[in-house]
Amino acid sequence: MPFVELDISQKSKLHPKPEGLTLQYGTAGFRTHAKHLDHIMFRMGLLATLRSKKTKSTIGVMVTASHNPEEDNGVKLIDPMGEMVTALWEGYATQLANAEQDSLLKELKDIIEKEDINMSEPASVYVGKDTRPSSASLSQAVLDGVSSLGGKTHDYGLVTTPQLHYMVCCCNTHGCYGSPTIEGYYQKLSQAFLQLTQNALNRTDDQKRLLVDGANGIGALKMREMEPFLRSEMQVVLSNDGSSGKLNHMCGADYVKVQQNAPQGMNMGVGERCCSFDGDADRIVYYYTDSKGCFHLLDGDKIATLISTYLKELLTQAGLNLQIAVVQTAYANGSSTRYLEDVMKVTVCCTKTGVKHLHHAAQEYDIGVYFEANGHGTVLFSKAAQKQIQDLVKDPNSNDERKRAVKLLESTINLINQTVGDAISDMLVIEAVLAIRGMSAQDWDAIYTDLPNRQLKVTVSDRRVIDTTDAERRAVSPEGLQDTIDSLVKKYKSARSFVRPSGTEDVVRVYAEADTQESADSLAHEVSLAVYRLAGGIGDEPKPLH
Repeated sequence: MPFVELDISQKSKLHPKPEGLTLQYGTAGFRTHAKHLDHIMFRMGLLATLRSKKTKSTIGVMVTASHNPEEDNGVKLIDPMGEMVTALWEGYATQLANAEQDSLLKELKDIIEKEDINMSEPASVYVGKDTRPSSASLSQAVLDGVSSLGGKTHDYGLVTTPQLHYMVCCCNTHGCYGSPTIEGYYQKLSQAFLQLTQNALNRTDDQKRLLVDGANGIGALKMREMEPFLRSEMQVVLSNDGSSGKLNHMCGADYVKVQQNAPQGMNMGVGERCCSFDGDADRIVYYYTDSKGCFHLLDGDKIATLISTYLKELLTQAGLNLQIAVVQTAYANGSSTRYLEDVMKVTVCCTKTGVKHLHHAAQEYDIGVYFEANGHGTVLFSKAAQKQIQDLVKDPNSNDERKRAVKLLESTINLINQTVGDAISDMLVIEAVLAIRGMSAQDWDAIYTDLPNRQLKVTVSDRRVIDTTDAERRAVSPEGLQDTIDSLVKKYKSARSFVRPSGTEDVVRVYAEADTQESADSLAHEVSLAVYRLAGGIGDEPKPLH
């Protein structure tokens, strides 16, 4: 390795680390202002190469900061099956990112020894980037890192985050999941979509029309490329396509979800179906305005409900005894939980906040549907479930109803990107389900009515004083806090509330829901006061909302 060491020392000097800068690899990888990231990118190229040698598989590196402002950037590593990198290696990423220039080699050797990596193994790394101005030079730094350890790279250039996850999975399953090309991705998804929409009768042009807000990002670009593959089965009206606006500025899924308002630059007619992608196209939310001009958001809870009830019906029609579950977090609206459990008799499992926890929990079922309220999610089908469905497709003895249902299930599996939340794939699934069921956005919205809710945050001197259990729904410490919350909740109808420490800053997040907006606001305020008083609030005491 001496020659390589020399190469790394020299090359890493071209990507120097600013002194004193420390960053943490979180759920979203590294994310900060683009000007602080050059050394991080080079080092993630090094780490991806080691991970590839260790797993004897292709690893992905995606340069993106998702829904952050345009001047930020970031990087995420992708493991062999298209999933997020393991927690242990997240630790290595943080370690490597924060090593001062002269101890970089020592940190690298430390990882190589700990993981017992055979450095003569070949390495293969797939690299992708979003449309931010800084992404070109930053992805070049990743490529430099890989090549300085002798790894091979495939630079996909501009891709959505989920497309790169898909490519990595295709490569490591040797084509079983699909062909690892952009064209292959469009073909697999569009073919499945066209097969599903054949089951929708007499769709009018209006029903095929969808207004899409591309967040002025990579999703808009890829949607344009995909349009010809969808033929006339979908009529996309694309706004915020990146030709003039700024990435994520007054547009995109995060903006729409937080502001509860339509994005700029979109001309919505009454009742028209609209959706927004986020900056790297791994989240989606739907919405419409009613005849009174009122804005209605269809978030991740509504998406999970639509997809899981459709799948449950198909399983019944196909006579398949497979367990389907919806994985939610404490933030899921209580109405959605009640509807799924009481009306649809679907198993609901609650887990800690964060995609990683949801994905993991969904793997425990034959079919696991998970969506965060922000619109990030997908559906996972176990190997056994996929095999049962494929066997039934081939079974000559099944009747017409079973045959139709199982063919629909097969096409739905092909349409879903099981590696990660994918706005384009999720959009096509939703469009197909609405078409097959002959539903409008209003029909979908009416499945259940959200309970009014309110989210607040309380600044505290140390967020670690709050400790939670039961998937973050109950506070274990500080003492007396949960008892106080319980007695406050009892004052209101259909109410619940929970508190949890933020993952990123010294604040405690408060969630409350109740039968009216006024009650939800009032409960959220009272719980905030309890947090402020019992958990070391700083600054002014929380003021009532009204």
